[in-house]
Amino acid sequence: MNPLFNNFGNQSNPMSDIIRQAKEFRKSFTGNPKQEVERLLHTGAMSQQDFNRFSQIAQQVVQAMGEDI
Repeated sequence: MNPLFNNFGNQSNPMSDIIRQAKEFRKSFTGNPKQEVERLLHTGAMSQQDFNRFSQIAQQVVQAMGEDI
């Protein structure tokens, strides 16, 4: 095999890793996502500012996955 291909072939693509992890999480998550977010906000485990930031990131990941929210 081509050594250059081996070097590049072994590198991880961060976006594909995020998409793979999101799909794995979605398969394993049980419950109501909206209720879970509300619980995190209510208990202070997540701030509204964090929610807004994570929401934008999540929308980008969903778009990269080619799916609707």
